[in-house]
Amino acid sequence: MTSAELPPLSGKVALVTGASRGIGYGVAEALVARGDRVCITGRNEDALKEAVDKLGADRVIGVAGKAHDLDHQSEAVERTMEAFGRLDHLVNNAGTNPVFGPIADLDLNVARKVFETNVISALGFAQKTWHAWQKDNGGAIVNIASIAGLAPSPFIGAYGVSKAAMINLTQQLAHEFAPKVRVNAIAPAVVKTKFAQALYEGREEEAAASYPLGRLGVPSDIGGAAAFLTSAQSDWVTGQTLVVDGGLFLNAGV
Repeated sequence: MTSAELPPLSGKVALVTGASRGIGYGVAEALVARGDRVCITGRNEDALKEAVDKLGADRVIGVAGKAHDLDHQSEAVERTMEAFGRLDHLVNNAGTNPVFGPIADLDLNVARKVFETNVISALGFAQKTWHAWQKDNGGAIVNIASIAGLAPSPFIGAYGVSKAAMINLTQQLAHEFAPKVRVNAIAPAVVKTKFAQALYEGREEEAAASYPLGRLGVPSDIGGAAAFLTSAQSDWVTGQTLVVDGGLFLNAGV
């Protein structure tokens, strides 16, 4: 996006974790498109720099690091405050799912890694954002959960359990941070990203056949939902989980 194509500044600032590609990038893109300035994070410095350049380096900064690393969390929040002077919105998107298979045989160290990245890191970023800006000035937090957190999810059980925890974390934070900060979650079905590739690669048409809307999701679908949940249009919405699933749950019980 060139400077000439960018909208007027909205005056708002967001931090989006895990945003060098996929859903996180789609969220950052939606926020930049409405005029927000954004800090994005990711593990790969080169991929992060490429994403910043595509989004617009005059309005976006990148901070490389691992989401569960406490120093990285502090650095991301501090760099955002230094660059933009405020931090209105946090989108916790960074996540991992390093294993597929029955939960009965799951290595517990892998389970700990999943929870550390998917749940504990989201809490850490929320705490730091709250103390840096939101406690006194308000704002919104959006946690990217999953429909795997709402129903059994064969072969990705640990991921599903972590996302269920994230949904409850959303409710806990919404209760504690009210009335200053609204906290909501988004629960996507399968979105076409590198992260979810194993769920549809080589069989996309078959995978999409069970979706009433006839297709898998794309990152901009989630970006639009996150933009809504961090906008004035959702000012009376908190503690909720917005399911964005192409109608997949309509098939429940059939």
